[in-house]
Amino acid sequence: MKKRLLSVALVLFVMSELSSQQKNAFPVQAKLKNGIIEGLYDTHTGIQKYFGIPFAKPPIGELRWKAPQPLDPWEGVVETKRFGPRPMQAMVFGDMKSRSNGVSEDCLYLNVWTPAKRNDKNLPVLVYFYGGGNVAGDASEYRYDGESMAKKGIVVVTTNYRLNIFGNLAHPELSAEAPYKASGNYGQLDQNMALQWVQENIAAFGGDPNQVTIAGESAGSIGVSVQMASPLSKDLIAGAIGESGAAIPPTMAPIPLAEAEKQGVQFLDNAGIKNISQLRKLSTRDLYEIYNESQRFGFPMVIDGYLLTKSLPETFASQEQAQVPLLVGWNSAEIPGMAFTQGPITKEVFVAKVKEAYPENHQTVLDLYPHSTEEELQWAATNLASDRFIAYSTWKWFDLHRKNSDQPVYRYLYSKIRPPLKDKNLVSGLAGGTVEKNSNAPQMPKPIGAPHAAEIEYAMGNLHLVDDYAWTAEDYKASKTMQQFFANFIKSGNPNGEDLPNWEAVEPKANEPAVMIIDTESKLTKAVDDARYEFLDKDYKN
Repeated sequence: MKKRLLSVALVLFVMSELSSQQKNAFPVQAKLKNGIIEGLYDTHTGIQKYFGIPFAKPPIGELRWKAPQPLDPWEGVVETKRFGPRPMQAMVFGDMKSRSNGVSEDCLYLNVWTPAKRNDKNLPVLVYFYGGGNVAGDASEYRYDGESMAKKGIVVVTTNYRLNIFGNLAHPELSAEAPYKASGNYGQLDQNMALQWVQENIAAFGGDPNQVTIAGESAGSIGVSVQMASPLSKDLIAGAIGESGAAIPPTMAPIPLAEAEKQGVQFLDNAGIKNISQLRKLSTRDLYEIYNESQRFGFPMVIDGYLLTKSLPETFASQEQAQVPLLVGWNSAEIPGMAFTQGPITKEVFVAKVKEAYPENHQTVLDLYPHSTEEELQWAATNLASDRFIAYSTWKWFDLHRKNSDQPVYRYLYSKIRPPLKDKNLVSGLAGGTVEKNSNAPQMPKPIGAPHAAEIEYAMGNLHLVDDYAWTAEDYKASKTMQQFFANFIKSGNPNGEDLPNWEAVEPKANEPAVMIIDTESKLTKAVDDARYEFLDKDYKN
């Protein structure tokens, strides 16, 4: 009975959402390469919205585990007034609140918000990739909503891409049948296909195909780094924004094709599946359950010789990446210190764990992460856990691009601590967002900095759509600053503008490069902790 009531409530919510979108809007059409679509023109905001636009053929049946295929032309008008289905996924992260029309393998849809009036053209474009570890996520989530950024004169695109087994399975049989003789990376090829779609169609929404900035957070940021490195995408973009993540060891770095294929073979063997043909014939439900039963956290990306010809460090060191301006950064407390100590954070435990992780260099690490006082100890554990989790790999991306490009690079550290949750029955989750107090999910301790994913709704100007937290005037001030930095960068490749703190680009060889601390009072300072990343850089190379 409870499930039935929840289902009814969900249906009513979706109907209410659709109704609220339409009550202040009238239909508006756009002519694309493949046919005409019809969205909504909101008379209260002046923004046109097109949701659930197909950008590739449905990757189902024989197209399961194939690179995305171009759409065929259609007759008549395709209605694009509600979000399409999100990619196949379980509820992995508690911070994901979808507005999508269900869950389906047929998921290759994107959304457009545009402020363009009838004579407007050549507006800057933002293409945003969602986060979720390449196992979850959805372009319809509230925090990625494009309306607020569109009000700043930007055409905004959010796009779905395939995930987990549907997005990254590699296998020798799949490689043999592909024209480029490789497999995996389907989700990242979906991102590339979305960028191709933008090149061909964004002018219909008043956008400039030559002024496309790609952005993303976590796995989405990792996707941005991949598209910068890919020979398929690097000429399709004019700028890049990375929020906490890059496809660089130890964080979700692509692996050699042969190694990925072995993982695929092992997966089929464990599932009792003889070959890819048999796997393709399975129902969505069966494949979904087999994957979930395996307890895998997705499949790795691949150096496939097609989307990626070499590792990202090798690509950037060779100056073969997209030579575009980059705005990149991470959060001040990406993950709690207990992720490193694996329990209560005491000085004894911290020291012991450092010696265990760095037997030959433990004293260097202890010196780099001061831990004498209780406050220092909490920050030492948090900083080391965060650096190992995702901060180092993002720093490495920043460092590679500033040293191997003549384009400006801007670095930030997001530090705004969120206010308390409104619902006292909820706690913040490890990946941001919320989980129920009685949930079995790991729960975050009292924050000492900004956790992973916390900045998204600030950067996109969407605090008003994320109602879990008791936002204050300070939060809206931080959001206004961060969003304007991003908007300026999308428009010109430079985040600076009126009424903002001056943000200097990083000098290629600076020992203490400039970093913008984004908080209630944002300020430019020198990065004084890069010795941590330089040590980790040497350690990961050994």
